[in-house]
Amino acid sequence: MAVEVTSYDYDYDYDYDTDRCDRVEKPRAYAEAGNPVRLPIDRDTCEVEVHGQPDAVRYETGRTLPFGKQVILPAPVGITLDTEQLQSRVR
Repeated sequence: MAVEVTSYDYDYDYDYDTDRCDRVEKPRAYAEAGNPVRLPIDRDTCEVEVHGQPDAVRYETGRTLPFGKQVILPAPVGITLDTEQLQSRVR
């Protein structure tokens, strides 16, 4: 399982797009590696995404929930995550 907190894109380096990296490149890389669950925590939108069932190209399932909701992580993790505390952790 991979848990990530998305980066703020401050444009320090005009050649590197952190938003693209967090939302396009990393999901593809994790799916290609067969990582069964990806959980990005998006500070910009105050949402948690749950991705599962990698097919070696992308994740077949995905769900987006706002901070404060309980997130059920798919197998093989199979736990419920309470995201209530995330609401006070964003800027």
